[in-house]
Amino acid sequence: MTKQKVTLFWFRRDLRLEDNTGLFHALQSNFPVVPLFIFDDDILDRLPKNDARVTFIYDSLQKVNSELNKLDSSILIKKGKTKDVWKSLMEEFDIQSVFFNKDYEPFAIKRDTAITALLKENSIKTFFYKDHVIFEEKEITKADGKPYTVYTPYKNKWLEKYHFLGSATEYDSVPFHSNFAKNKFTFPDLAEIGFERSDIKVKPHNLTQIAQYKETRDFPALDSTSYLSPHLRFGTVSIRKLVNWANRKNQTFLSELIWREFFIQILFSFSNCVNHNFKSNYDGIQWRNNEDDFKRWCAGETGYPMVDAGMRQLNETGYMHNRVRMVVASFLCKHLLIDWRWGEAYFAEKLLDFELASNVGNWQWAAGTGCDAAPYFRVFNPEIQQQKFDPKGEYIRKWIPEFDFGYSEPMIDHAFARDRAIETYKAGILK
Repeated sequence: MTKQKVTLFWFRRDLRLEDNTGLFHALQSNFPVVPLFIFDDDILDRLPKNDARVTFIYDSLQKVNSELNKLDSSILIKKGKTKDVWKSLMEEFDIQSVFFNKDYEPFAIKRDTAITALLKENSIKTFFYKDHVIFEEKEITKADGKPYTVYTPYKNKWLEKYHFLGSATEYDSVPFHSNFAKNKFTFPDLAEIGFERSDIKVKPHNLTQIAQYKETRDFPALDSTSYLSPHLRFGTVSIRKLVNWANRKNQTFLSELIWREFFIQILFSFSNCVNHNFKSNYDGIQWRNNEDDFKRWCAGETGYPMVDAGMRQLNETGYMHNRVRMVVASFLCKHLLIDWRWGEAYFAEKLLDFELASNVGNWQWAAGTGCDAAPYFRVFNPEIQQQKFDPKGEYIRKWIPEFDFGYSEPMIDHAFARDRAIETYKAGILK
């Protein structure tokens, strides 16, 4: 039986048809395009069966499939170890070329290198593109070609290059829809992938909520954030459209998007920062790593309302307000002297918007061990943070219903914890 000659477009963290760079180029190839998504066992095997992010990916793929159905096409869903899936695809189709968008995380780079080599061995061309960042890898560097490790000069160079180009080019994929393959693949049930639907939902993103972003972003009770981060993480929105919008409408929000690219660049250039202090002279810090203290922090039972409200919000919804993230992270590392890697791993398990670069970057920032980090002697006072950013206790009461009925005492005195943290850091920083 003659196998169908096709181009494959491999969806990963770009779950949309519009303004998708790799898909735009794939649709201009000489063969019908089969859209593909692989549920990778190497990732799924580490997740709980009701993981909310898997539910969101599944629902996003269903939306893509519905759009493809209108074009008499469909998405091919596969599950397994990625290399095994590709071997089976080569038996199923006469693959002429493969297109995908680049990912800069260490695991993804290793995976993509292996798959590209496998395809090359079988005389299949691969084409990969920049898509989920405006500037990648070595596009924003110092004059000597080395990566920036301080945010402000990186941001200035980023803005200079962006404005020089005029804006980020957007790719309209839809006009080339006639080149989608007319296959009608069966879309699997979530249970067939080995998962069950999560009760935690990813909220729709809403840019109108951030009209006063600069003035309101630090006040968690106002709920004035965009809820864009999971959509950015999985590519249901285009970073180019978003950055072009932010440049016209909201420079403060644009700065936050540049922070995201800064951390992606740091992870790409210094991949060992995933498991090691960016500043190696902090390797001598003697973390206490008390497991009971860590469990109380995870459960939101520290006796500090701002910390506990944040952790309960995270556990219940998969979200946490950014100001509160700084407070809870500082508390874990400084008040409890628990290694930032413990907190980073817990956030990685719970956050709907988990992105390795930002998670590691922000945790190392809070711990003082990262690039351009908060100084080690800055120890957030959770009570002052509460007074400044939730003065009426609205956020706290939302997540701690027992707050007004004899709330527990703090598990540790702030002044004592602050002094202990500073002394521990001083003693542990290597000269």
